Amino acid sequence: MSNTVKLASATVEDLVIGCKLPVKKYINGDELLQKAEILAIRENARKGVKEFYVHYIDFNKRLDEWVTSISMDLDNVDFPTVKKKKTEEEKTPNSKMKKRKTIGRSESSKSIDQLQQSVELEEDEERKAIEALRRGGSMMQRPEEVSRVRNIQKIQMGEYIVETWYFSPYPEEWENKEMMWICEFCLRYFGCNKSLERHRIKCNLRHPPGNEIYRKEDNLSFWEVDGHKQKTYCRNLCLLSKLFLDHKTLYYDVDPFLFYIMTETDSKGCHIVGYFSKEKESVDGYNVACILTLPQHQRKGYGKLLISFSYELSKKEGKLGSPEKPLSDLGLLSYRSFWSEQIIKILKEYKGEISIDEISRITAFTQDDVLHTIQALDLLKYHKGQYIFCLSKKNLEDYEKSMTKQKIKIDPKCLQWTPPVFTAAQLRYL
Repeated sequence: MSNTVKLASATVEDLVIGCKLPVKKYINGDELLQKAEILAIRENARKGVKEFYVHYIDFNKRLDEWVTSISMDLDNVDFPTVKKKKTEEEKTPNSKMKKRKTIGRSESSKSIDQLQQSVELEEDEERKAIEALRRGGSMMQRPEEVSRVRNIQKIQMGEYIVETWYFSPYPEEWENKEMMWICEFCLRYFGCNKSLERHRIKCNLRHPPGNEIYRKEDNLSFWEVDGHKQKTYCRNLCLLSKLFLDHKTLYYDVDPFLFYIMTETDSKGCHIVGYFSKEKESVDGYNVACILTLPQHQRKGYGKLLISFSYELSKKEGKLGSPEKPLSDLGLLSYRSFWSEQIIKILKEYKGEISIDEISRITAFTQDDVLHTIQALDLLKYHKGQYIFCLSKKNLEDYEKSMTKQKIKIDPKCLQWTPPVFTAAQLRYL
């Protein structure tokens, strides 16, 4: 049942938060009328007009923007209806409601059928999670932030000016800022370039405040930063990353996490290009809690480097790992591509028989992630009473094409790292 009431036409004064109407939007150079919902309204005193913050329905929230009535079709407005309050009887939960069944994880190897059921269950849960967002665990999205208005429009980091995508919970005094200046070494934020310049004179950091655990060809490094020891840096990193991640929020509870920062090195220092975080003690076996390549460094292959590095750490730990769900749209694409490449590489080069368990052991991927990828690539066939792997011509062509694009790869020999061990006292905050 629709929660809106159709009105033939409206004036600017009639529009309220929750109205849905067609709005002009340029997509791939074409001007289209796309249905959008009004999330906020403000008066622009400088321009002398009323502005509306709109979300384009069925489009990613990073495209949300402020528009004026000039871009709106006021002849086709859907107004929100007032929701009827629930009666006490409707509020009372059904006492006869059956408890939801759960599937536990066995330490022993799962059969193909069991794994398939588990994967199907996880896919269903992931679809629900993308809609409702994850309610528990270390990373969560508060429901009241789902429709928050983007508060910072642009940031400047070093030589880059970057348009932001989403709301980030910076202090209230930063609301509706057109530009924010960020120190690319300590990640402190400022309201003007002069303040940043004064800070640069005092700031002694030229790399993330942690241990360098990987260096390749003198210009690519990874740094391990403890959220408990470097609270300010890690909190600033979380605020920065929230400008480009909508599905998860870390807030200020950084103590339970380790942060792995990837940097490019030049004569001025080690510049952050991306990072991932992981829980010091993950009961769900996640090897990544949050992962991001900064927009100014995307399309360079760094996303897969971050993913690859996270699995190298898992191999060192002797564990299987999987990223925390739900993933962002870009994150999901990167992981699927990485899983596909690694599994096809193994099947292409491996001599003799190989099982899902063995692929999982070699890659440090969970069995569910292995099976999900195999099914997505349609590699598993049933032949003469048994399952076999079949690589199609397209599988091999896609793999070769992807390999030619990868100029940089993680070299395990360059990883100088011993898995950290934490005492019960050190994990007391969990």
